[in-house]
Amino acid sequence: MRRLYLDRDLQYVFGVTLMAVLGVSSIIPALPDIMRGLDLGPVQIGLVISAFTLPGVLFSPVVGILADRAGRKVILVPSLFVFAGFGFACFFARTVEQLLVLRFLQGMGAAPLGVLYSTMIGDLYSGPERGQAMGYNASVLAMGTAGYPALGGFLALLGWNYPFLLPLLAVPLGLAILCCMDTPEPKKSGSLKDYFRDALALMATRQALSLFATTLLTFVILYGPVVTYLPVLLNHRFAASPATIGMVFLVASGFTGVASFQLGHLTRRFGQRSLLSTAAVFYALAMLLIPHASTLWLTVPGVICFGVAQGLNIPTIMTMLTTIAPMEQRGAFMAANGLLLRLAQTVAPMLMGGLYALAGMEAVYLGGLVAAGTIFFLALFFISNAE
Repeated sequence: MRRLYLDRDLQYVFGVTLMAVLGVSSIIPALPDIMRGLDLGPVQIGLVISAFTLPGVLFSPVVGILADRAGRKVILVPSLFVFAGFGFACFFARTVEQLLVLRFLQGMGAAPLGVLYSTMIGDLYSGPERGQAMGYNASVLAMGTAGYPALGGFLALLGWNYPFLLPLLAVPLGLAILCCMDTPEPKKSGSLKDYFRDALALMATRQALSLFATTLLTFVILYGPVVTYLPVLLNHRFAASPATIGMVFLVASGFTGVASFQLGHLTRRFGQRSLLSTAAVFYALAMLLIPHASTLWLTVPGVICFGVAQGLNIPTIMTMLTTIAPMEQRGAFMAANGLLLRLAQTVAPMLMGGLYALAGMEAVYLGGLVAAGTIFFLALFFISNAE
């Protein structure tokens, strides 16, 4: 099998993936400092994330339809510029209200990115190469989710707003894609009515609905107990600095990268359903181990379990979804998945904030454990290996 990671077009997709995760990953270690700088409490801090992810809930369906009917690059390039401009503007926010408005506008640019990087991989590759490319892309995603918290943590030492300089990286990427990227584009055929009918028929199958539900639960775990409340736990319980928090996330992402890089081999040996159920077990272990750690170092085994789960789970879901949908409906299909992803990103911090307010940090991780158990149930009884 050829070395797909050397393919220039896939490398542009890697760049889009890195931008898609920057908006949240780069500010994770700064969340405690944002709380202090803007006088926010643990229950309210999730709004900084939810304001960014909400546009994905509102606009993902439109993004997918436009990507299928107008083309991928027509949507992608302007989105990168919007993401960069309003993300940089967050650096200058001086009140909570200003920051939330700018985060919402930045999120409008970010909303198409998560939809399009998986869609374009589905367009560019088929068969075993598609799974391999998804695995490589997940490794890059892991590198981003590892590197950005570390980088954001060190930038936050200068001030809580300094991580908001990083979105400017989307500008040269957008220009390079505009000038140099060569990717297949869907051929618009049939009426809009036929397009919706065919896409909805594919989405209504048991396999698709189960994978959509798995995506929702996965990102409830990620953006509730991990992204929003793990930094709070580390800071409050162990007085961890932003840089230390970034290093903890680096460990998780490192194991995500290792697991996802081996996805092609693991899929051929064990099958996709086995990988999803194994990921659910690792999620459950993480939810059990992290809140009961008595020292900072003892959080590491739980963080490793979470990283392995991410590496097995997310690229497998994306591969299976892109296999179900043909190119002409793939944008809408992945947008539906993106809608659920963004819904989880938006709701999870607030949901877990409610659990935190009711019963403290233990309740947050109990909620994550329930989500992990549901993923295991879906993988075992409702999801079959893709052909």
